Amino acid sequence: MLATVDRSTTLVDLPTVRRRRARAAAAPSPAAAPASPGTTADVLRIIADPRTPTYVTVFANGRRRYSYWRPIDPATGTGGCYAALPTAECDELQASGRITLGEPVVDPNRTTYRVRTAARVPQAPARPAVAPERRRVA
Repeated sequence: MLATVDRSTTLVDLPTVRRRRARAAAAPSPAAAPASPGTTADVLRIIADPRTPTYVTVFANGRRRYSYWRPIDPATGTGGCYAALPTAECDELQASGRITLGEPVVDPNRTTYRVRTAARVPQAPARPAVAPERRRVA
């Protein structure tokens, strides 16, 4: 045990154990919150950015996890790691055809796909353009 011999009246502040709040008492998780148009747009913006490679991992038990590489932010020094995307929003984007999955990379416990934005198909005009009539001059 470490004690101060010279200073018998000096109190030392020892670190205390911090108690964690129970999970039930914590705020609801963002995954439980309904998808808002803003979060879906943010997810699509991240997937569309070529600097952030995005992947979906499908595990053997059927669980899906969307993630992307977060580059280092020079201002804050954070990043340089994989970050998760909300699965519900990504599944909605895939169901609506806004994102597509690439070729699978198969491991014994999981399959990984590259996620990309779907190529936009040009929509047909609502009314076909009518060519002007040509009249023959005799």
